[in-house]
Amino acid sequence: MIPTQIKVVYNNLLIKWNDNSKSEIKLANLRRNCPCSVCAAERDMQGDKYIPLYTEDQLKIKSISAVGNYAVGIVWADDHNTGIYDFGFLKKISYL
Repeated sequence: MIPTQIKVVYNNLLIKWNDNSKSEIKLANLRRNCPCSVCAAERDMQGDKYIPLYTEDQLKIKSISAVGNYAVGIVWADDHNTGIYDFGFLKKISYL
């Protein structure tokens, strides 16, 4: 499954897939689930009860770019840019 369109609308990432399905992900959920090693280590250290609080810049996307044919890289307004979100992971954390 490959995205044919990705856009930010309000506080959500909207994805249209090549099978005509759609996904929607809250930006806070996207950031909370950042797959980079720094964020993963922070989640592991904080445990299951960790509830992150984000600044406005941590929840604003500056840019989205393709990473090969399997993922997207996101640059957040606070310049965090090390998370590579593979398409299956995006589908898994979406709520549509």
